[in-house]
Amino acid sequence: MASSTFSSLFKLSTFILCLWVLFGTTSGQLSANFYARTCPNFRSVITRAVNSAVASEARMGASLLRLHFHDCFVNGCDASVLLDDTANFTGEKNAGPNSNSIRGFNVIDTIKTQLERQCPGVVSCADILSAAARDSVVALGGPGWSTVFGRRDSTTASQSAANSNLPSPASSLSSLISSFSNKGFTANEMVALSGAHTIGQARCSVFRSRLYNENNINSSFATSLRANCPSSGGDNNLSPLDSSATSFDNRYYNDLISQRGLLHSDQELSNGGSADAQVRTYGSSPSVFFRDFAAAMVKMGNLSPLTGSNGQVRTNCRRTN
Repeated sequence: MASSTFSSLFKLSTFILCLWVLFGTTSGQLSANFYARTCPNFRSVITRAVNSAVASEARMGASLLRLHFHDCFVNGCDASVLLDDTANFTGEKNAGPNSNSIRGFNVIDTIKTQLERQCPGVVSCADILSAAARDSVVALGGPGWSTVFGRRDSTTASQSAANSNLPSPASSLSSLISSFSNKGFTANEMVALSGAHTIGQARCSVFRSRLYNENNINSSFATSLRANCPSSGGDNNLSPLDSSATSFDNRYYNDLISQRGLLHSDQELSNGGSADAQVRTYGSSPSVFFRDFAAAMVKMGNLSPLTGSNGQVRTNCRRTN
């Protein structure tokens, strides 16, 4: 009898463990299979929408990647960056690093609407941001990585945290190292994640000072940019962040080596300092860059997520339920 009871209990515990592995529904645990039972097709919905958006405008891939980064670096990956301001609430969208800068909200809205039709109240906005960032990189020729899910959405946001936690394009190398270290990243991981600037564009107002006031910039490169970014006016005129800004590759690092970094913070990675060797490594080996970038993105997606009974699953990513 005792042997039979033990066998039954063992089978029951094994069954429960299998359910946990399959469905990933335990609180506090992100899982690749979190939505396997509740919304099995959610990944294909996100991938199709991202591919469509990037095909229409390649820059959108960079914008969606940046949304995930600007979300996770402010109180964790909780979709706080998506919340609109209300009469009683000030969110993160108009913080200094975000105002007139972050974009792609309409793509996230489209994805959320489609998922709400299929699986109402199931897939969080934070998880959509994570998956969309990964799919954007892949759509532009970059590496994929193993994505895990189970994040929940915040019911609040912090403009002050966005202002203080997000690195500035005017940052020094030591400031960049410190900003990323505060989030648990090594200096090498910071250099890898900076490679996100191999795609996308920046506004003239963000890099004007570099064009007209700095010496560690290729002269022909600076001259070519000044035509579109005068010393005054044209603040919103765009220039590519690297010389192949619609392809996710390692060109960014080679541009830095030749002093063609668009942002001050970019060129700081290759300016006679401690990051120079890592930049040269990535410039000569795209496979090493891809490997390190993917690993760092997995780590970033795990920054202080809300899980279990914390937070909520917003039905509209722009406002709380």
